[in-house]
Amino acid sequence: MERTILVIEDEQNINDILAFSLKKEGYKTISALDGITGLEKALTENPDLILLDVMLPGLDGWEVCKKIREQSQVPIIMLTAREDEIDKILGLELGADDYITKPYSMRELAARVKANLRRSAAPPPIPENKNDEGQDDIVSGDLVINAERYEVTKNGEIIDITLREFELLRFLATQPTKIFSREKLLENVWGYEYYGDVRTVDVTVRRLREKIEDDPSMPKYIITKRGVGYYFNK
Repeated sequence: MERTILVIEDEQNINDILAFSLKKEGYKTISALDGITGLEKALTENPDLILLDVMLPGLDGWEVCKKIREQSQVPIIMLTAREDEIDKILGLELGADDYITKPYSMRELAARVKANLRRSAAPPPIPENKNDEGQDDIVSGDLVINAERYEVTKNGEIIDITLREFELLRFLATQPTKIFSREKLLENVWGYEYYGDVRTVDVTVRRLREKIEDDPSMPKYIITKRGVGYYFNK
């Protein structure tokens, strides 16, 4: 099935290049040249993935990302010319799945697009713990992870969680106490080889802790092994 990618980029020549390159990869593309139009198309055209520039007229990319996340979990890759680390982290904090810094190669961009589409369409099978009734539940204290429904509950209340956050939590929880480096988590959860920036993992872990931990500053589920990585404490 042909996948549709929405390109929100205000520079016409870059927008055209992205659309041309993506079509060569077999994707259908929709384009927007400003944040307001991009947001409208994101919510009405049901794209399978969004490439979202940060610097946009009307609404900037961060605001567009925030508003999309209020209604949709479509994969979002931020496109930014900024080198400031805080700008990249902000996009992830607002719910972006990935980002890529200009200038970038079309080969790298295509790899990121493919990986994010693959992860959103069909998360890879990983070991699952069955409860006594045969359900695909991972239970740890008051936290329940349902692999079949992609649902996390705490004290019986459903937690609002993104697909990427769910996949990270499930991956760690199915292999409790095993420590994974950030690079390994990028490979296994994000679905692409390590490109050199592990802050994506750190930000996602921080978002998860804010949602599932009683006290994010003293986590009891997702634990940091200093200098190594993260593990799930069941």
